[in-house]
Amino acid sequence: MRNPYANAAPAQVRAKIRAGELTGQTSGMCNGYAQANLIVLPKDYAYDFLLFAQRNPKPCPVLEVTEPGERMLRHIANADIATDIPKYRVYQDGALIDEVTDVSPYWREDLVSFLIGCSFSFESELLEAGVAVRHIEENRNVPMFNTNIACDPAGAMHGNMVVSMRPLPPEQIVRAVTATAAMPRVHGTPVHIGDPAQIGIADITKPDYGDAVTIYPGETPVFWACGVTPQAIVMQSRPPFAISHAPGHMLITDVNNSLLKY
Repeated sequence: MRNPYANAAPAQVRAKIRAGELTGQTSGMCNGYAQANLIVLPKDYAYDFLLFAQRNPKPCPVLEVTEPGERMLRHIANADIATDIPKYRVYQDGALIDEVTDVSPYWREDLVSFLIGCSFSFESELLEAGVAVRHIEENRNVPMFNTNIACDPAGAMHGNMVVSMRPLPPEQIVRAVTATAAMPRVHGTPVHIGDPAQIGIADITKPDYGDAVTIYPGETPVFWACGVTPQAIVMQSRPPFAISHAPGHMLITDVNNSLLKY
């Protein structure tokens, strides 16, 4: 099922999000434009996370970092980071305390925002390569899973990688790897292909985030590093305060995907 906003302009969709008219997941929206994950941390933790992202570029490819307290982005979108994402999560000491469509009431002058590349950005490349994207076909959020793949720690930040999964017939796997290899700023090539148990996933039908999708007989699950990893890191590292996007509810940027290729 084609998303009704597949060909919409990013600014148009962000305006509807800001007005509270769109609050759902953003997969399939604004084809051709990059989407971004969000993690917001107090300034005292910002360097640790920046170092963590530098050491773990596969799950945490940084697209933009704000000054402390700054809500308006300067580079990837003319957007207010507190209002222009469909749904946010708020954490205290690593525990989820709220899920809202506007984090303005929680905003503080010491908060630093990190915008992280998103696998939704390479999905238009997969479609152009003739690769099936099942969650778009089924109008669902992409399935995402916690794994046993340890990230390289930095300062207070530590934990395991989160992955997104797309089931593919064997003849499409090479095309999918080739298409995503050209886009390292939005996670690049898969981190695992095949048996979910090898990366600590007990049940492929029960994602930790997002929605389950149909896996047809003969298809192979293919896993990419996921920008929900910072949320898992927050839950494991327990900083006193953090804000993130809700999984699958991304910032739609003004950056064309072609600018994120090699």
